[in-house]
Amino acid sequence: MDLSLRPAAVREEATKYRSVPQQVRFMSERWVDDHIFCPNCGRAHIEKYANNRPVADFGCPNCREDFELKSMRGAPAQRIVDGAYRTMMERLKSNHNPNLFLLSYDYPSYVVFDFLVIPKQFFIPALIEERRPLSGSARRAGWIGCNILLGDIPRSGRIFLVNDRRVEPKEKVLKAWEKTLFLRETREVEARGWLLDIIRCIENIGTREFTLDDIYGYESVLGGKHPANRHIKDKIRQQLQVLRDKKYLGFLGRGRYRVL
Repeated sequence: MDLSLRPAAVREEATKYRSVPQQVRFMSERWVDDHIFCPNCGRAHIEKYANNRPVADFGCPNCREDFELKSMRGAPAQRIVDGAYRTMMERLKSNHNPNLFLLSYDYPSYVVFDFLVIPKQFFIPALIEERRPLSGSARRAGWIGCNILLGDIPRSGRIFLVNDRRVEPKEKVLKAWEKTLFLRETREVEARGWLLDIIRCIENIGTREFTLDDIYGYESVLGGKHPANRHIKDKIRQQLQVLRDKKYLGFLGRGRYRVL
């Protein structure tokens, strides 16, 4: 895989765009179109949609997964600027949001050093931050945008195809994608939010094997996120059972679990 965003032919085509952001968007879309396979079904190439299509930039004609692309210079921040807050929330409620491709490139070499996909099941309203309305002097006065809180997404929801200029094996990507597809079965946002919170706690423990008491250590954190729930430990046990039933965890007995 060529990690350069602008080989000679692409660089020449990009000059038809006047602004640097437009050139980068053209080059990054061409790179994805040329190199990226579908992380859901493994099809060798996904297809670019026509310009200005709402919601998505790419789609897989085989499995019908949609993908939005965001490119950025340097490593992604903890917050990623996105579009209109209201539109984003409507997409999440309808479950029509696309999966998200994030492309990070070095400057001035324009070499890709990270490329990852965040599956759509990881997007819940709690991960979307409302921004301040644009001032009255702005061209779109009153418009309200949003940020995606990338730092709050579990590591299992950040699937790298290119990691620090290293291309990951296709089999590894497909396996990582398949591992959390069960989350799509949970359409109720609050229930999926609980599962994501427990997954994040498990990842924070830092070992594949852990105990029930290890997760109980996050009782106050989970209580702060779900103040209406007065039975946090009961909920923790329930969510661990769901993750066990979905083959995300294995139960080792006597309150011990293992990430599969």
